[in-house]
Amino acid sequence: MRRLWRGVAVAGLVSLAIGSAAGCEGGASRADPDSAPTADRAAVPEQPVDQTFYVSDQTAAARQVTKLKGADAAALARITAQPSALWLGGPDARARAEELTLRATAAGRTALLVAYDIPHRDCGQFSAGGAADGAAYRAWIGELAAGLADRAAWLVLEPDAVAHTLDGCGVTPSAAAERYELLSYAVRELKKHPKVRVYVDAGNAGWVKDPDLLADVLRKSGVGEADGFAVNVSNFYTTEQSSAFAARLSEALGGKHFVIDTSRNGNGPLGDKEWCNPAGRALGEAPSTATGRPGVDAYLWVKSPGESDGDCGRGEPRAGEFWLPYALGLARAGR
Repeated sequence: MRRLWRGVAVAGLVSLAIGSAAGCEGGASRADPDSAPTADRAAVPEQPVDQTFYVSDQTAAARQVTKLKGADAAALARITAQPSALWLGGPDARARAEELTLRATAAGRTALLVAYDIPHRDCGQFSAGGAADGAAYRAWIGELAAGLADRAAWLVLEPDAVAHTLDGCGVTPSAAAERYELLSYAVRELKKHPKVRVYVDAGNAGWVKDPDLLADVLRKSGVGEADGFAVNVSNFYTTEQSSAFAARLSEALGGKHFVIDTSRNGNGPLGDKEWCNPAGRALGEAPSTATGRPGVDAYLWVKSPGESDGDCGRGEPRAGEFWLPYALGLARAGR
């Protein structure tokens, strides 16, 4: 998934263009080096595991940690002990959603999911793909909703899809309008299931900086019928930066609630350019519904820590592939 680091100049913008990413910009909040975990401390997460969400033992990180020993195993356990979202795209969404929600329900927990199959996904970049057209996407959403059935889940809807319509990704205004309609359709279909909470992705603190403009396209995308919106997905802005950005957007939306992806924001972003597997990043706040912040429904690990952003032009793992050295770096630098 591409991550833009520039803000968008939006004053007087009338025509819209489309894509799909989410970027970062702004100062970094460095972790205290003395707080870096030792092997002994890393064996147990520094924050309690929130009991709301399901922790899967089927992730790539969970499989990898069983093969490690000593300090590496202890460090990676800081990731595998916490719940992170399952990203769904492609033809197996129904089966995967059903499997995860059944496991979560059996454990008395709630599943975390991401719907990621919008046409022209990721602006054709590292996470390119998605449904072939609008009709295919509607069918895909129907399959995903069927997989959820009457089981509890929190779902982030289509990272990057809204903000990229304001980012000049080369899609016409009519295609942008279709995207908004598709997202609205997805919200309506998913909200037919009363135990499913839906948060429409809204980019991050360094991307679209006009909250009124962003609020307008979010309304067109069905946020009014959703439970709220999501910020900082797969990104690195600090929780303070993300909260401030989201609070302004919430005000423009009449007080809509939101969730923040804190998976990799412990050290904030790296400068104003590097968005793809930046070095020196750290785990952020553990997933929790007890945020203590007005309007913030939860801190979530929407991006699974250790999964690559893409090859980054450096021959790194493909987008979504688990990358052990990067995961260990995040864990060791985490608070």
